Amino acid sequence: MKALFQNIYQNNSEIPSVFFAPGRVNLIGEHTDYNGGYVFPCAISFGTYLIIRANNDKVIRLATTNFSYKAEIALPDLQNKHGNEWVNYPLGVFDQFKKRGFAVTGFDLLYSGDIPNGAGLSSSASIEMVTAVALDSLLKTQLNRVELIKIGRSAENEFVGMNCGIMDQFAIGMGKKESALALNCRSLEFQHVPLRLGDYKIVIANTNKRRELADSKYNERVAECAVALDNLRQAKSMVDLSAMNMDEFKKHSHLIADETIRKRAHHVISENNRVIEAIAALIIEDLVTFGKLMNQSHQSLKEDYEVTGFELDTIVNEAWQVEGVLGARMTGAGFGGCSVNIVRKDKIDEFIQKVGLNYTEKTGLVAEFYIASVGNGAGKLE
Repeated sequence: MKALFQNIYQNNSEIPSVFFAPGRVNLIGEHTDYNGGYVFPCAISFGTYLIIRANNDKVIRLATTNFSYKAEIALPDLQNKHGNEWVNYPLGVFDQFKKRGFAVTGFDLLYSGDIPNGAGLSSSASIEMVTAVALDSLLKTQLNRVELIKIGRSAENEFVGMNCGIMDQFAIGMGKKESALALNCRSLEFQHVPLRLGDYKIVIANTNKRRELADSKYNERVAECAVALDNLRQAKSMVDLSAMNMDEFKKHSHLIADETIRKRAHHVISENNRVIEAIAALIIEDLVTFGKLMNQSHQSLKEDYEVTGFELDTIVNEAWQVEGVLGARMTGAGFGGCSVNIVRKDKIDEFIQKVGLNYTEKTGLVAEFYIASVGNGAGKLE
């Protein structure tokens, strides 16, 4: 990357800086984050590398090893979106720094990510967070980590136009080696919970089904939850769906006339409860209960939230058939991407072989498998 950086941007006496931000996998708690609920993600070893150096040309130059598209943008034009190109993610971060009153100067940036594109492991949030951490360091803004996380989320919400919650940026910004993050997305209170999995490992299965519908359907689900919240406020004053528990929902669900909207609310409220139970189970190392809750989460995402699809359902169903699998569920926004699986170490080879073969037989697609290493959050490498 350093050699490529010098080749693209030519010689400069200033030595570039290197930053890294991981991707994330969510163990349980899907589509609860933008509803003010609990999530339980962890940072993974895959991620985004950034080499960055200031320039005196009053332009931002962006390139990546992952796509051919490059951009050179004059500082007054940073607020302009570039179609649906990848550069919108870092540009959204630059835009947020400018909105906070910081004097953004010229930079040359080269990105390289080893998160599989379209896999639902948060490549976009990884780009946002590596950019935010780098700018904070080089512009000497001295923002705290939570503020940088908020900048990443705002970049995606306001600049890119994806109405995501804060989970992805938080997991990537606050990740800790060998720990998952128990996060309350309303209050932003969090706790690092050691991932004591004993004889088990986290295995990520990539369906290699691109998430074509994810962005539009994601925003649609956000809107449906807003309708459900509006209906349920007839019974209880609350800021988001996660403020209601299951007993209350059973009592007041009739206030939601539309069956589809009712199902969306049922998923969010029941999923929030599952996350709380799953965190408690992991703390006492009750992995069997943790796995069962993962399975229930997938069923709810399939039946109530309807964000799984044939490929994700197939790869999860195949996982459930393999001995030594404690739990399996989709992870991410859905409509393709990955599943997350808790698999006994001595069964991982069999798991990959059986699930891979049966998945290809039924879908015609070839799955990829990654044994997840849980790492630290975004930061400077050198």
